[in-house]
Amino acid sequence: MEPQRRTLDDASAEVVSADEVEFDVETDVLVAGAGGCGLTATLAACENEDLTVTLLEKSDEVGGNAALSTGMIPAAGTRFQREAGIEEGPADMARDILEKNGHEADAELVQHLCEHSVDLVHWLVDDWDLSLHLVDDFKYPKHAEYRMHAPPGRNGEHLVAEMRDRIEARANAELLTNTPVTKLVAKDGAVEGVVAGAVREEAIRAEAVILATDGFAGNREMVRAHCEDDIADALYYGSDGNTGDGIRWGAELGGALASMDAFQGHATVVSGTGALSTYAVVMNGGVLVNADGERFGNESKGYSEFAVDVVRQPDGVAYEIFDERIFKRLKGEFDDFDRAIELGSYTSADTVAELAAELGCDPEATRDAVESYNAAVEAGEPDEVGRMDGRNVLSPPFYGTEVTGSLFHTQGGLVVDEHARVLREDGSTVAGLYAGGGTATGISGHGADGYLSGNGLTTAMGFGRLAGLHAAGSLGE
Repeated sequence: MEPQRRTLDDASAEVVSADEVEFDVETDVLVAGAGGCGLTATLAACENEDLTVTLLEKSDEVGGNAALSTGMIPAAGTRFQREAGIEEGPADMARDILEKNGHEADAELVQHLCEHSVDLVHWLVDDWDLSLHLVDDFKYPKHAEYRMHAPPGRNGEHLVAEMRDRIEARANAELLTNTPVTKLVAKDGAVEGVVAGAVREEAIRAEAVILATDGFAGNREMVRAHCEDDIADALYYGSDGNTGDGIRWGAELGGALASMDAFQGHATVVSGTGALSTYAVVMNGGVLVNADGERFGNESKGYSEFAVDVVRQPDGVAYEIFDERIFKRLKGEFDDFDRAIELGSYTSADTVAELAAELGCDPEATRDAVESYNAAVEAGEPDEVGRMDGRNVLSPPFYGTEVTGSLFHTQGGLVVDEHARVLREDGSTVAGLYAGGGTATGISGHGADGYLSGNGLTTAMGFGRLAGLHAAGSLGE
């Protein structure tokens, strides 16, 4: 992967000299951002009881995009898989990731994260008593095996809540919300701390700073500058705090950038209610049609790239069609699905034509599309859009909803090494600075097509743990 230097919006990107700052307080490890990356980094660093670890979050709640996700962590080779009779290793997970992104990501870094994914899951469960279970009832697109490890309700809010509880129980870790990091403090190119605070700013000296501020999907100007036009004006469904701060700060210190055009979209956010209709609906057999009742692409290629296909339809909407078997199977398993039900997202009818009439798509064409799909499933042949994966015959009663494509988070950012240290273009490290999650270059290649479900938490929690362990280990020497 070739590092890229890009022109950034530097309105809020500020790095101040340590010579111009009088530090108010000190800490050993400073973590900026309390999403999946920051929470994991804090847990890893505070295992060294001789160090103090400070976690700062600019909003009033922790979690970021991790709390909005399913909280499913992919890992290959875990004991949970073996107990289910699944034999695979990190190389299998790395293969799926690289095939999905057309081998546009850094293969060595992908392999490294996959190898550490096993330790990550076992560490979260064994050392921190987090509640994770293997998901073995469906696979997201292009995953060759069951490897998702999920919290209760398959909801990231539960994962985040448990991680916060563990941090708050540690004597050497401090979590402060409503405390945004606003500047990095550096001297001779090395990071020495941060400036932080909403009402009253304080300068905090730190031996190591971990940037876990996520990407820039919440910054429309940066999205328009780096991502394709079709997604720039789409619904944004991520955390409000994802404004690209850490990426700009790191770049100002000379950090290299890569894959700035990469992002994760989602194809099935319910119009009107704003609820997420989990893609498990599709991967259990659901289909999408446009207003003309036509299927417009292979839904099983992935919810990220299919989001762009949805955005390109008339009025940027599509209609998700499924049946009662899927409804009953997902109800009670996915908090997102249950929430969508509670919000009145779904309509039901005895026939596809009646359902389509209520939803607002062409009744006869929608009926024909479902009949054609069912015939292909029964024949074991590719359907009209070439789909073969995640199919089941749809039978009455039927369910459906209007959905729109959305932008969840970006996947490009600062180039990092195997320890999550920020790298310059010449391969040297920015001393004292780490990055992970959306702040770091992801493993999804370019655009939306390269995103494999779970890539976000792989880099968030994977790099978070690697950064926390390395920072703590370096300071403990």
